[in-house]
Formats: sequence, structure tokens, C-alpha cells
Amino acid sequence: MTVKGGGCGLPGLEGQSFDDIWRSLESWEDSIKDPRNYQAKVLNSLVDGYAKTEYGERVGAAEVESIEDYRKSFPRVSYVDIKPYVDEVRGGNYRAFLYEEPLSWVLTRGSTGDSKVFPVTRSHLHEIFDCGSRAVMNYALKRGGPDMVGGRVLNLNFPSNIETLDVAGRRVVYGYSSGTYAKLNPVLRGLALIPRQEEIDDLETGLSRRDWERRFELIYQKSRDERVVFIIGVAPVQTAFGRYVKRKHGIYPKHLWGLDAIFTTSVAKIQTRYAPVLKSLYGEVPVVEMYTATEGAFAQQRDSLPYVVPNYDTYLFEVEKGGRVKMLHELERGESGRLIVSTSMLPRYSIGDMIEGMGKNYFRVFGRANRRTIVEHAIYRALFRWFI
Repeated sequence: MTVKGGGCGLPGLEGQSFDDIWRSLESWEDSIKDPRNYQAKVLNSLVDGYAKTEYGERVGAAEVESIEDYRKSFPRVSYVDIKPYVDEVRGGNYRAFLYEEPLSWVLTRGSTGDSKVFPVTRSHLHEIFDCGSRAVMNYALKRGGPDMVGGRVLNLNFPSNIETLDVAGRRVVYGYSSGTYAKLNPVLRGLALIPRQEEIDDLETGLSRRDWERRFELIYQKSRDERVVFIIGVAPVQTAFGRYVKRKHGIYPKHLWGLDAIFTTSVAKIQTRYAPVLKSLYGEVPVVEMYTATEGAFAQQRDSLPYVVPNYDTYLFEVEKGGRVKMLHELERGESGRLIVSTSMLPRYSIGDMIEGMGKNYFRVFGRANRRTIVEHAIYRALFRWFI
């Protein structure tokens, strides 16, 4: 039986069978048992792709044979570092930084600064859709099998049609990554979004309070009589929608739908700060954490432990700690550092998050990589080290 990925219009991204899904979860589990081996395989695959780009040719990607070679050849980069290459891609020379032509463009939310514009390639989308579905499918298959996956998912995503961008002399409509990914893959293994992303986009709204209320009202009207089983999205938006429904319509979402789980992402302290609020609004159901961003779907909660487990079979993970760099899987319990990710599009990208090892390949992302976060976390660990 094949469960369609949902009319994305992109050949090769149409859907997966449950055998494919099971193989993906098995690959993830195997990589957790042997992260060193899987990270070596990922490194080889990524470098093969980078070697096809002008950037990779210039730094000597073809000569990379080890993680030490990789670090010597490829400098750690931020968005500021790669923006000139992104501009070249926009100008029509995608090989300046990519080995595949972009299929779309997306905008970050800019929650910690200015919004960033990223190209989207086919390989990147495969990474997002495959790894992004693991939290849901892992949860479902452990609690009832494939039959549990069916129903509606609230579409609380951002619009995908905010602005236009000049790409190689033509105007391209683009918007936020969450809405764009939802539009390209509107059915998550049999779980249909409600409302459709096209209906969200038709409102032609931005990010003002009035814009959010217009979207929230559309979502409420479309979904109130439907069988909604999950909500998936950004934690602050999930809480804002629940409060809007109570304030505007006098009813808690938990009295509208009997959710099976809440899948939430994009902020730190999900389990401590947001989970209690989400449960008060939507009911006493599991809150499953995902570590996702515009740049990739990097990790997700594996079981009842309130931590995330990386997708070692898809992305390469390093951590900078005290001026030195080590592999994420080498991080000891209680150690923390700045996370560096490598994806099909981004070599050694400093994503700007702090991550802490919790032992046995469990981790938590506890905030942005700035002095305040680091100092606050150090104080927290000093006060509560015996309970962590």
C-alpha cells in the first residue's frame, strides 16, 4: 500500500510506502546505535555533492577523505558568509554554491534577527520530508501501527507567498519555509492538512496581530467539525491559536478535538515552558518535540524522555566547545557547545544554537548561541546539576 505525499507536483517527492517509512525509521535507529560509522558515510556523500560546486572546487572538496580533512578544507560558515554565494545563485549561477538547481526559495521567520532567504533544492526537500515525518511516524507506529495515521492536522504554518524575489531576471513569489514545505508536501503520510496551504495563502496576510487573527479564524472555521488528530508546528503559534479560540469563541481546543499528540518545534524549552500550556489548551496528550529549522529537520523525540535524537543518517553534526570542535556524538553528558550542521546545501553551517549532551545520544537544544543563554544555562546547571 502506498500513502501519497500529496500532490507536490515535484517528480520523486510524491510519496512513500509504509515499507519506505519503516526503512527510514530503521535507518535512524541503526544510526543511533553506530553514529560514528553513519556520520562517516554522510560525510562522504555530502562531500561528493560539494565537489560539484564552484565553492567546493575552490576549497578542495575532492581531496577530503576524513573529518579532519573536511575541517581543514571547509571553514565554518554563517549566513553572512554564504550570502554572496546565495546572491550568485539568485543571479542564475546555481553551481556557485549548489550542485542542484533550486526548485523554490524560502524565508526564515527572523525570530532572532533579520529574516534570511534560502534556495530550496530537491535533495534538501527529501531531507526535510523524510526526517520531518519521523517524529510522527515513530510515535504512530509505536502506539498502534499504520492504522493510527489518518485524520486531519491543523495547518498553523506561515504563509508561502509573502514577497517576490528577482531570480535570474524573473520575479518569483516566495514566503516562509514552513508554509512552502506544507504547500509542496501537503499530506504527511495520510494526514491531510486543514485548511490547505493554498487557503492560507489566499488571505494574503503577513505577520501582524490582525493577520494572525484572520488566519486563526479561517483555521477554526475549517477545522471545528473535523476529526483533528495532531497539531504540528511552532510552539508559540500553537499556544497563540489555542488562546485565540478560547478568547474569540469561548471554548478550549481540547473540547473541540480529541488529539492524539502535539508535535512542536522551533523554540527552546519546549518541555518545560510550552508543554504545560499546550496541554492546558489542547488536553493531556503527549507533547513530542522536534528540532527543525528552515535549514533542515535535524532531530526529534524518540520516546518518553524529554530530549531529541539526531538524524545521524542524513546530516553531519559537529559541536564547537571552548574553541575546539568535536563530533556531536562525542559530546559527553552535561557537555554543551555551539552546533554546526552540514546538509546537502550547507557545508559546516553554524546554525546559531546551543546543544547539550544528555547521554546515550539524547540531546537538548537550550537556546541561541549568545552570552546570555550560555551564562543562564551555566547558572541553571550549577543549581540543579543533581536533577539533570
